[in-house]
Formats: sequence, C-alpha cells, structure tokens
Amino acid sequence: MFSKILIANRGEIACRVIKTARRMGIETVAVYSDADARAPFVKMADEAVHIGPAPAAESYLIADKIIAACKQTGAEAVHPGYGFLSERASFVEQLAAEGIAFIGPPANAIAAMGDKIESKKLAKQAGVNVVPGFVGEIRDTDHAVEISNEIGYPVMMKASAGGGGKGMRLAYSEKDVREGFEATKREGLNSFGDDRVFIEKFILNPRHIEIQILGDQHGNIVYLNERECSIQRRHQKVVEEAPSPFVTPKMRKAMGEQCVALSRAVGYFSAGTVELIVSGADPSGESFYFLEMNTRLQVEHPVTEAITGVDLVEQMIRVAAGEKLPFTQDDIGIDGWSIENRVYAEDPYRGFLPSIGRLVRYDPPIEGWTEGEVAGSDRRGVPVGNGGVRVDDGVYDGGEVSMFYDPMIAKLVTWAPTRDEAADLQIAALDAFRIEGPGHNVDFLSALMQHPRFRSGELTTGFIAEEYPDGFEGAATSERTIGVLAAVAGVIATADADRARRIEGQLDGSLAPPGDWSVKIGETSHEVVLDEENITVDGEPVAVSFEYTPGDRFVMVDLYETTERDDEAEPLESYGIQLEPIRMGYRMTTRGAKHEAHILPQRVAHLADYMIEKVPPDLSKMLICPMPGLLVKLHVAEGDEVQPGQPLATVEAMKMENILRAEKEGTIAKINAGEGDSLAVDEVILELE
Repeated sequence: MFSKILIANRGEIACRVIKTARRMGIETVAVYSDADARAPFVKMADEAVHIGPAPAAESYLIADKIIAACKQTGAEAVHPGYGFLSERASFVEQLAAEGIAFIGPPANAIAAMGDKIESKKLAKQAGVNVVPGFVGEIRDTDHAVEISNEIGYPVMMKASAGGGGKGMRLAYSEKDVREGFEATKREGLNSFGDDRVFIEKFILNPRHIEIQILGDQHGNIVYLNERECSIQRRHQKVVEEAPSPFVTPKMRKAMGEQCVALSRAVGYFSAGTVELIVSGADPSGESFYFLEMNTRLQVEHPVTEAITGVDLVEQMIRVAAGEKLPFTQDDIGIDGWSIENRVYAEDPYRGFLPSIGRLVRYDPPIEGWTEGEVAGSDRRGVPVGNGGVRVDDGVYDGGEVSMFYDPMIAKLVTWAPTRDEAADLQIAALDAFRIEGPGHNVDFLSALMQHPRFRSGELTTGFIAEEYPDGFEGAATSERTIGVLAAVAGVIATADADRARRIEGQLDGSLAPPGDWSVKIGETSHEVVLDEENITVDGEPVAVSFEYTPGDRFVMVDLYETTERDDEAEPLESYGIQLEPIRMGYRMTTRGAKHEAHILPQRVAHLADYMIEKVPPDLSKMLICPMPGLLVKLHVAEGDEVQPGQPLATVEAMKMENILRAEKEGTIAKINAGEGDSLAVDEVILELE
C-alpha cells in the first residue's frame, strides 16, 4: 500500500480523497493555485505545494507541475479526482515514466473512451447498444445540416472531447443546426482543445441512467448498480439518485452486463461510469443506448456509496496498489435510497445566471469534509452523514466562489430506507443550508424535491425545461405554510418590539408592544393576534413552537395540530425558516420559496396604502449583460434593425456560451462594448431605439 499520495485536484473532491486516505493511514499532498491558497483542502492535507496562478490552464492542468510536486514531496501515487487531468491519457503515461502510480484506469482505456467518436465504435463492437447517428468527420455547417436531415430531428450535436454539459447543442430544425454548430465547435475547442463534433439522434422522453463500474488489475470487474441523473439543466446534472425509480432488476442486469463487457473490451480497471440514455417512452425498459464512458470517479459517486456500502475512493486506491477487489458481483446489493443535490453558485430567480463572489456566510446543515470529522456511520463504514445527511464541500465562511473554476459550492447527499424519506431529508436539510453572498440554487433544489412529478418518479432530461418553461419564481406554497409564516412573523415582531422597549428603559409595561399585527405576505394581509397562550391568524389558531432571540437569522419551527398538546406530541410539520431584515419586516425563506412579510401594528396598517412606491427605470431598450463574462461575438452593428428573438451578442461565462437575444423590435442605436471585452454584471452592451 502507498504511504503518501498526491491529489491533483481542488475543492470538495480533494477534501473527499484526503478524508479516505487519512482513514487508511496514508499521508496526503495537496497542490493549489493562488486562488486556493486558503482553501480547506490545503489545510487538511499533510503537505501542500503551490503550483501557479488561478487559471487552471496555468496550474491544475499542467502535468509537469503535478509531477514536480510528486518528486518534491515523495508522493508515490496521484489521485486525479474528476475534471482537470483525470481523463488525460498522456498524463498517465508521464506519471508511469517517472515511476509514479496513477489512481485510476490505464492510459489505453482513457484514450479509447475519451474520444466520443471512437468510443461509440468500440461500444458497438463490444455488443453495447448505441444511439443512431453520424460518428465520422463533419466538414462544415452545411455538412452538419445534411447529416441532421438524414438522421431526422431532433438531433444532438456534441463536442467529441466534451463533458460536464459543455459543447452540446440540441437542434429541432435546420435553423438550430446552422445557429449552433459553430458554437459547439468553439466550446469544444475552448474547453477541451478539440473542435471535432459528432451528431446523433435525440431520444424522445430520455432518461439519463449510468452504471458504476469497478475493476481491479486481476481481471475482476463488477457493476455497482445504477444512478438516475435525468434532472439536468443545459445537459449538466442537478439531481442524482440511486437506485433509479425506473430501472427494473431485469434492466439493471442487462445494462450492467453490457457495461462490464465494454470495460473488459478496453482492459479497464479502477472506478468508471458508463452513461446510458433510456427511452422513457418504452415501458419495457429495453431501449437503452450507450452515450459515453467516464474513465474517472463521478461527482455523484456518494449515492452509490450510500446504497452499496462501498467506499469508491478507497477501492480506487487499493486497486492502484495492486490489490484484488474484496467482493464479487453477488455481494453487491441495494440498501435503501440515496439522493444528491448539487448546490451551485447560480441564481435560479434570474434564469440560472452564474454567480461569483465572496461567501459572506456559509453554514451547511451539518459539518462537511473538515478536520476532526469521524468517517463512517453507525450503519456501516461508508460515510453517509449524520442522520442520513452528508455534505461534501470545499468552501468556507469568507471564502470566494471564483470565476476560474466550476461554480459548485457543495453536494448535499441524503440516505433513507425509502425514496420519499430521502427526499424529505433533502427538504429539511436545504431549509437549514445558509448561504449569503453569491446567488445560489438552494430554493430551486427544494422545489424539485417537493415537485409532484419528481415524487412520482416520472423523470426525463427535459424535466426542468418542461416544468419551469417561464423560469423559476419559487416553489408553490400551501395555505398552511403561509399561516405558519404569518404566525412566526407576529411572534418575531412582538419580540423585536419588546427588545426595543427594554433598550429604551420602558420596563414598567406602560407601553407594552402590541399583540395585534398586520402581516402582508404577497398581496394578502393577514391579521395576527397574540395573547399569553394562543396565536391566531385571520381568526384561526396556529400552534407553533420555536425559539427566537432578536437578531437571529434562522429559526426552527414546529407546527402542531392543536395548542392543547402534551410534551410528547409529534409535530405535524417542521420548518427551517431563514430571516433577512427588509424595510418594514423580514424576507422569510423556507421550503424553496422567498416571502416578503411586511409587518405593521394593526392600528397603523391602513396607512401603508398611502405610501408612494418607487417605479423602476425602463431598461427595455438596453441589452444588459446578465453575468460577468467575455463578449465573444456581436451579431449586429449600429443601424441594424432587429426582431424579437434575434441573437444580439454571445457572452462566455464559466466556459459556457450564452446567446443574448432581442426582446423587442427595434434599431441598434449604440454599441458600448466590443468583441473580446470583459463585461461586468449589468453592464450595458448596446442600446436600441
């Protein structure tokens, strides 16, 4: 076994690998860029080596710097995590030449599966179902249109070396192909150094299912069941779960055996994932097709660990050291259900625009992968978290979400005996996830967990686009929840008023704070009355129990069926409510929705109708940059007439190209930025008349 390994990665996955290595008695070495000098993974490792400036192309992606760090520290092996150098065959060969082990698959397998075009040919030869499409060289846009017409729409255009949702475009018509083909090529070149594109048939009602593979260097290969990753946005996974609510035991066996056959065909060992697309329109479940093989650990590996009891990072290390797998296929079972949500720095209320900046507050529901945490649980040796809740993160209070790296803040993983229980744990944990600074998608994730269609298991990769066609405005909120929020607002207002009275020295009770409040949530005002024993909202009693001290920004509220209860009564529901002071009240966030509660004493509430509202300026004649990014292309010039929906500019942010379109008819009056300019959020790109 190795005595010291280097982790050629950053953030949460570096923390994850360090934690398992420490449990195995292996020393660890971290490498870090300027941007990560104070990151948690640097502090967790036994040693740390600085490897360059913030851009990954000048630090984490330079193999020579990683190898130099190994030599400097005496590291015997490298774990690549995912992304960066994890699927670069030349890196594995360079390590081998220096006598350094790679904790991953052999170079030939990475090369074979890394090229999406060649991998499809190999998969077909191995007897794996493949999606109909064109895998040859595409000369130009006209050729792409010709191919797409032959395959039949819709089609998917993909960068050959792509991954992580980058370099992919869905086309429903010739117009879409002509508009998106060159953009797909550019994204492939910018992100992966390869502008080759292939085109394949887009499967209707598709579900994204993947099979976890694990093999050793002695010819043993097993599959560790499946993960469902159908809920995606822009082809990037948002929610993953294991097992899949769609896959039957027969499907699981057929999929698993085909994926093992493919792995054997390329001489695979270590952890890997074969991604499949399954037609949800086929009730037999037999229409599944090979998409690609990821020759590395996956972001969503924790859900597989939770239901199988296998620590995938540990097994990768042991396999790299030459050990045999300690189990066979018959030993792999399914215990319970696990769901993972990716907490991203993006604003779902503004079209999921990327968000960067300082984490003014970062307070996860439980401690993440930090120093002092005990690995494992009382259930088995695999870390499934406290009470079935696990957080994998690599950020900290006061840290920064950088424009240079992936915008994922953390992974929230839950485990429970059933799928519904695992989803309920997600909702409760998301309520308690406190993030301030950059925008984040916690509310959106909570809405997904509550959505009736998610609960039914009727998932497709079009779920988000289909269920939120006009964007996200918050989760649906029940009348009962509104009643709870109004009651809580009344109690908080009373406590705040009482504190103010005490500060002013009014201790004789002559000016006791009012117990009658008007709480306006949305467009509706609610009458909240408090006495010594009861709280009523619009005349109906609401039995809530919680602790609040003025200044608190979070409260846990239990709702009971009646005010007359014994100490052992179980609450009907529990709510984690985040509080943010606003003018005349609080912004209250719970269950995936934000509510502005305007609170006034009943005796003066009617005066609010006479307050003047500030009218926002008209920005409809301006094209405003919605996120920090690079202006890649201007599609118009001054004097051009434009129609609604016409592309005006393309802005690249976090390696993704975003086309900004005209919202109304008009003429370009003034252009304020040029191609190649770095744009700030809300910067005016051009003006119309």
